[in-house]
Amino acid sequence: MTTDTNHKTHANPQAVIDKLLKQKLVAELVHKQDMPRHELVDSLVRKENMAQLRQILNQLTAEEIIDILEGLPSEDQWLIWEQLDDEHKQAVQRESPVSVQQLLAKSGFRPEKPRIRIKAFDLHEGHLREISIHTPEDLREAKPVWVDLVAPTFEDRTWAEEIFGIEFPDPERLSDLEASARFYVQENGEIHLHSDFLLDKDDISSNIVVAFILYHDTLFSIRRQELPVFRLQRLRALSQAGYVTDSLDMLLDLYAANAEYSAGALEDVYLTLEGVGGQVLSEHMSDEEAGKILNDIAIEEDLNGRIRRNVMDTRRAVSFLMRSKRLTKEQLEYSQQILRDIESLDGHTAFLFDKINFLMDAVVGFININQNKVIKRLTVVSVVFMPLNILAGIGGMSEFTMMTQGIRWPVAYGLFTAGLVLVGWLTYVFLQVLEKREHRQARRRG
Repeated sequence: MTTDTNHKTHANPQAVIDKLLKQKLVAELVHKQDMPRHELVDSLVRKENMAQLRQILNQLTAEEIIDILEGLPSEDQWLIWEQLDDEHKQAVQRESPVSVQQLLAKSGFRPEKPRIRIKAFDLHEGHLREISIHTPEDLREAKPVWVDLVAPTFEDRTWAEEIFGIEFPDPERLSDLEASARFYVQENGEIHLHSDFLLDKDDISSNIVVAFILYHDTLFSIRRQELPVFRLQRLRALSQAGYVTDSLDMLLDLYAANAEYSAGALEDVYLTLEGVGGQVLSEHMSDEEAGKILNDIAIEEDLNGRIRRNVMDTRRAVSFLMRSKRLTKEQLEYSQQILRDIESLDGHTAFLFDKINFLMDAVVGFININQNKVIKRLTVVSVVFMPLNILAGIGGMSEFTMMTQGIRWPVAYGLFTAGLVLVGWLTYVFLQVLEKREHRQARRRG
C-alpha cells in the first residue's frame, strides 16, 4: 500500500480512535443485555466493527498508523495490528520507532491465536523426523536440518527471521524476480535459489516458484502452496533410514523428485495423446468432435511446455549448486545423475511437441475436409440450378408467350416445368459421372 499523500485521499486518524471507543461501548452494551443466542450477536457485532475498522486503516499512511499505535494501550495496539494487511504491516515495520518495534517483535507470540504455518525437521537415528512446532520457543530450541514454510503470514515470517537471523521473501512475490536473479550467494554465506516446481492437478497445470535458502547447515523452503514433490520427499525421508544426511542432500533430493514428477507428468501426456491419436486417425470426425480434440491437444501442449520449462529451471539450479563448490564427491555424482535424467526428458518433450503439431495439423485437416464437403454440396446445387435459372429467365420473357400461343397456359407451363426438372436431373447425373471418373483415375494413379 503506497504512502504517497499526493495521490491518495486518507481517512482521518481520529476516526480510528472513535471506532475503537464505539466498539468497546457496543461490546459492553451487548454483554450486559440478556438475550437469546448472546454469543452469536456479540460475534456478529464484533465482525461488523472490525470490517469498518479495517476499511478506515487501509486508507491511512504508515506514519498515521504509527502515531495511532504509539498513543494506544497494548490491548488496543494488538487490535489495530491484527486488522492491517501485509503491505501496511511491512511499511509500519520499516518506519516505526523503537516503542512500536517492540510491539512488532512480539507479533507472533499470541498464545490464544497461534498462526503457525511452519514445519521443521531434524535427523534422528538416520531418519528425517518432524519437530512439533506450536510456539516460536519450540523452533528456537530445535536444531532443524529443514524448515518448510507453506504460505506463511507476515507474523510467521517476522518471528522466524528473528530466530534464524535471515530474511524470508514473501511467497506471493517470488515470481517477480527475473530469471538472472534467481540464484545467488550473499556475503554472510546464504545460498538463495528460486526454482519452479510443477503442479499438475485436475487438467490445470502450473509452475509454482519455491524459494530455497541454505544457511548454517539448514535448508529453508518458502512457497505459497503445498506441492506433491514435497509430500513425496517427506514420506521417503521419514520412512527410509539414511535417505537424507544433511540439508544439501535434502535440497538435491527435492530437485531429483521434481525431475521424477515431471517424468510422470510426461507419461500422462503420452497416454492422453495416444487416445487423441486414435480419434484423429478414425475415418469420420464431426466438427464438434474436432473442437473437443483440439481443446485436449491444447491442454497437453501447455502441460508439455510447463514440463520443459520446469526441467530447464531444475537443470540451472543443480548446475549452480555444482559450481558453488559446497557439494561432497557423492553429492556431485548424484547431481550429475540428476542432470542426465533431465537430459533424457528433453528428448521426450521435443518428441511430444512434434506429435502434438502432427495431431493438431491432422485435426485441422479433418475440419477442412468437412468444410470442403459442405462447399461441394453447395457447388453441386449451384451447378444444377444454373441452367434452370437460364431457362426460367427465358420462360418469363414475352417471347415464350408468343411461342406457346394457341396452347393453353397450364399445359405450356406444365411442360416447361417438366423440362426444367429433366434438365436439372441430367445435370446432376453428368456431375456424378464426372466424379466417379475422377475416383477411378485416382485409384489407378495410386
